[in-house]
Amino acid sequence: MAEKKNYYEVLGVSRTATQDEIKSAYRKLAKQYHPDFHPGDAAAAEKFKEINEANETLSDENKRKQYDYELDHPGMSGMGGMGGMGGMGGFEDIISSMFGGFGGFGGRQSAPQRARGADIEQTVRLSFLDAIKGCSKEISYFRNEPCKACSGTGAKNGTAFSQCTRCGGTGRVKFQQDTLFGRTIQVGACPDCNGTGKKITERCPDCKGVGYTRKQTTFTINIPAGVDKDSSLRKRGYGQASPNGGEPGDLYVYFRIEPHKLLKREDKDLFVTVPISYMTACAGGKIVVPGIDDTLELTIPAGTSSGTRFCIRGKGVKTVNGTGNLYVTVEIDIPQKLTRDQIKKLGEFEDSVTLKSCDRMQKFSSDVSALYGKEVGKQ
Repeated sequence: MAEKKNYYEVLGVSRTATQDEIKSAYRKLAKQYHPDFHPGDAAAAEKFKEINEANETLSDENKRKQYDYELDHPGMSGMGGMGGMGGMGGFEDIISSMFGGFGGFGGRQSAPQRARGADIEQTVRLSFLDAIKGCSKEISYFRNEPCKACSGTGAKNGTAFSQCTRCGGTGRVKFQQDTLFGRTIQVGACPDCNGTGKKITERCPDCKGVGYTRKQTTFTINIPAGVDKDSSLRKRGYGQASPNGGEPGDLYVYFRIEPHKLLKREDKDLFVTVPISYMTACAGGKIVVPGIDDTLELTIPAGTSSGTRFCIRGKGVKTVNGTGNLYVTVEIDIPQKLTRDQIKKLGEFEDSVTLKSCDRMQKFSSDVSALYGKEVGKQ
């Protein structure tokens, strides 16, 4: 028998992980391995399928309980002969206490568990400024919607069905098999009614008995200000319909944000590099800085070095966690082509600069002279 896949390891969470931790891990991995980001990558597609499979099991409390029991009792071999269990009666009590009782086990019977519909993921492209300022986008996609004619049951008018005689309406039955290691007993969905507890006597003519119809869904989603590349929105009930009238899945909207020509973003802070003239760096002055809604004015003090960073507070991205800052790095724009006359005048200017004005250069020259034991002229 093949070893059971460990869904906790697939999602990278512990056995005691909360539902929020499971959802967070799933969203992160689903985005990382989504086929939209790995076109033609079979390995990524398989990983994405495995992640969805793990989430479908662990995000459902009943499925998770059964899965945990199967992890701890692989094959459930030898249970029938354990005297401490009091024979099969003890085993039935365990199953009844865990799952609320199933057909054929005795004890109280619970309502059949209807499978939840699959989730759908959509990627929306946003401009840099739309992500920062917020916007509305129309989303259109195809999905399985619950059939209105039968309320998703697959039965004509939603009433043409009867109770399944095999499982007694519970949707669950036990399967047992004698092996070399003893009797193996498992509990699973009833094959006669596919776990619904009901058998359709007359199929719905609109959906042909499947409980859903394939339709295009179009709606407008309001994207709040400040969303980033790691953000996502969840719209409940907009995923795939359940195949047996259960709860529909959800829609997860992820964002692919286009880069800005000048600005860069890190969380709620913005960064920009602005070239300044040699004159502005030496004497100071005012420069124009690009912002979110308009340009800003920044005063550059005299004697500013290339690479100096300034902070304009409160001019970053507004988020629910506060507003970031705009960081401006200035770089001196060195002229690339000079005439002989310009070079001559530049030399005269440099000669006219006092030693005090270039104290960093003088200190550097002194340090080099002391280190190598010889005089070094000006740089």
